[in-house]
Amino acid sequence: MTRVKRGNVARKRRKRVLKSASGFRGAHSKLFRTSKQQVLKALKYSYIGRKTKKRLFRKLWICRINAASRINNLNYSQFINLLKKSSISLNRKMLSQIAILDPTCFKRIVIRISNLT
Repeated sequence: MTRVKRGNVARKRRKRVLKSASGFRGAHSKLFRTSKQQVLKALKYSYIGRKTKKRLFRKLWICRINAASRINNLNYSQFINLLKKSSISLNRKMLSQIAILDPTCFKRIVIRISNLT
């Protein structure tokens, strides 16, 4: 069988992996075999992280809404229930922004939904 010389292709592949491992520490950014493993691991964790980030932000928004609604004598579940009954469709991100940036507006929303039911 004839010998296959992979000079350019192999070098390009190794350089691509080492370039994506450039911020890693120690051998993880210098040696090809370990950097290849670490790049695969990093890609896996970045995929997982993109999913986790969405959960964490939703959790943060719920905490903020809960804190703001407790100031106005409602807890989170009661507040969301009243919003759904009064058919106000604001998502949690916008509600938390309103609660932080404009507390008086948030208070008016609470008063409005409390009066409707």
